Parts: sequence; C-alpha cells; structure tokens
Amino acid sequence: MPYYENTRPPFWQSIPTVTRNLLLINIVVFVATFIDDTLLHDDYMYRMFALFYPASPFFRIWQPLTHMFMHGGFWHLFFNMYTLLMFGAPVERAIGERKFLIFYFICGFGAMALHWGVQWCQLHMAAGMAADILSIPTVGASGAIYGVLIAFAMLYPDATLVLLFPPIPLKAKWWVLIFAGIEVVTGITGTMDGIAHFAHLGGMLIGFLLMLYWRKSGKLWQR
Repeated sequence: MPYYENTRPPFWQSIPTVTRNLLLINIVVFVATFIDDTLLHDDYMYRMFALFYPASPFFRIWQPLTHMFMHGGFWHLFFNMYTLLMFGAPVERAIGERKFLIFYFICGFGAMALHWGVQWCQLHMAAGMAADILSIPTVGASGAIYGVLIAFAMLYPDATLVLLFPPIPLKAKWWVLIFAGIEVVTGITGTMDGIAHFAHLGGMLIGFLLMLYWRKSGKLWQR
C-alpha cells in the first residue's frame, strides 16, 4: 500500500517568522498583564510598560517600545492580532523578514510621535486636560497594525477583502481609505473617546511614506 507523507507544516509554523514572534510576544505580555491586573489586583504592568507622555512622572525610557505589546483587554488584543495575522503575514512574505520587522516598529514609533504631538497641542490649548494626559497611558499595537494595513493595500490594492464587520466585499485600497477617513473624523470630533485615533493615522502615514520611499528607490523587493 503506498504511503503519502504529509509535508504541510503545522499552522503555527506556516506563519512567517516575524509575524509569528510578534503574535507570541503580544499574547505572552497580555497573559502577564491579565495575571497582574486581575488576579494580583496590581497595575505594575501598566505603570511600567504602557506609554505615558514624556512629561509624566510615570514615563520610562523603554515605554515607546513596550507599549506596542500592551493591550487594554481581550478584544483589543484579538482584533489587533487577527489583523496582524491576516495582513502582516502576506506583507512579510512579500518584502522579507528584516524589512518587515523594521517597517513594523517604524510605523509604531511614527504612531507614537503623532499621538504625542497631538497631546502636546492639547496641553498648550486646553490646560484642563493636563491631568488626564499626564496620568492616562496609551497601549496597543494599533499604530503599527495600521501601517501594516496600508502596506498590504499598496502591495495588493485590488485584493478583495471581506471583513468580520461589516461583512462587505471591497478592494483593499478602498477599505484603507475608509479606515483613514473614519480615523480623521473621529479624531477631530472627539467621538469614540478612549481610542488614540491620531496614533492610528500616524502609523498609516509613516507606513505609506516608507513603502513609497522603498518603491521609488527600488528597494521594496530587496531582502
């Protein structure tokens, strides 16, 4: 009887290396935060590793990096990691591990920079917001994730996507424009409070500029 060996790798191993490791680190940090916050009734993880405004007494030099692995709850983590898996994996396969890793963190830092810029303006224009800005941290990989979204749309603009919500088929380039428009409107109007809309826009902007630079300089496909 002939024997056929199954050569398909397990699902976890089929995910590109950088995307897989980012998923793993985010999940591990979330579990540690859950234990610290829910079981131990402490907020050490948020105080030390979430992102505070530089003038805050809670700011630490490593927070610009560590806040990208912190999340505010299960669904925050789930949607960010689902998006990273769906769009980060094909982007990483297209541009390579090293370039994708650089891209991911530059988008995250760009998101942080625009978020801090908006907070700086708020501090100087609305003194009453100072207490909140200096004491409330920012968490999440969303800025970097929005950069990944725009990278996917630039690589595969005509790919048809059907999101979990709303389940409407539309090309990637149109979805990204819709998302950007929503973030601009909600950020300016202050609706959907508690979400760093300008961080999302910062990640998208830096992602767009970096992909555009790589494409124009002929470096996009260089590994």
